[in-house]
Amino acid sequence: MENITWITNHSGMSDFILVGIFSQSIHPILLCLVIFIVFLLALIGNIVLIFLIHSDTHLHTPMYFFISQLSLMDVMYISVTVPKMLIDQIMDMNKISVPECAMQMFLYVTLAGSEFFFLGAMAYDRYVAICHPLRYSVLMSRRVCLLLASGCWFLGSVDGFMLTSITMTFPFCRSKEIHHFFCEVPAVMKLSCSDTSLYETLMYLCCVLMLLIPVTIISSSYFFVLLTIHRMNSVEGQKKAFATCSSHMTVVILFYGAAAYTYMLPSSYHTPENDMVVSVFYTILTPALNPLIYSLRNRDVMGALKKILNMRSVN
Repeated sequence: MENITWITNHSGMSDFILVGIFSQSIHPILLCLVIFIVFLLALIGNIVLIFLIHSDTHLHTPMYFFISQLSLMDVMYISVTVPKMLIDQIMDMNKISVPECAMQMFLYVTLAGSEFFFLGAMAYDRYVAICHPLRYSVLMSRRVCLLLASGCWFLGSVDGFMLTSITMTFPFCRSKEIHHFFCEVPAVMKLSCSDTSLYETLMYLCCVLMLLIPVTIISSSYFFVLLTIHRMNSVEGQKKAFATCSSHMTVVILFYGAAAYTYMLPSSYHTPENDMVVSVFYTILTPALNPLIYSLRNRDVMGALKKILNMRSVN
């Protein structure tokens, strides 16, 4: 019987139904327009930031290399969920096939997991730059940066493959309605008719580990960074170091806070409405805010943007 159920669920004959966030809204058309605008701003902001970092030689440093990787992740991250959500609303469709659901789940878990580790790598980069400036070029060489970036992507993809393969193996014999606007793991798990308590415990431990390692690196790095900043004699140096670190900490708090709510709070604290609001925050708003956080408070990025604009105006 279980084998028949599994085949039925994974044969593609039975699609999931994404209830979505628009069904909860009093003004779905207005909400659709707002999300579309935020989506465009996120794409434009992150693509412009990537272009500036790659075109300006002054920004060819480890810090901006990691920022460009973060922006690339944000472009991919928001593109995994928002286009389908908007198209479904416009076309009045809300179905997603099992393979599409699995692919969406794999991509967003991979990107989210990679971003966890990238934020840790960025904190380590700031620690080396501020606490060991004379050894910075050695400790954060191009080879080291590429190894760190590759490691972050690899660990994220392992997490994505593991969670997706296990989640989609469970039989789904309950309602096909996913009370979410994309195939998020906890929302899909609620449709399973088998006991998922062991898997939920393992997922919780996995998420704790994935959060604990980067948070430990970030906390340790910024503890020593703050000590070093406090000892600086240069007021200008203090301001520059603090501005750089505060930008990164803002992104860390936004992203990690939402992730901790989604994956670490017991299911009894969750409601479909709250889960969707939190997911909107870290899948749509955070990718739109990141380029603003890293550019508006950064003289080097704003200088590169002004240089490009001045060159265009002269031509």
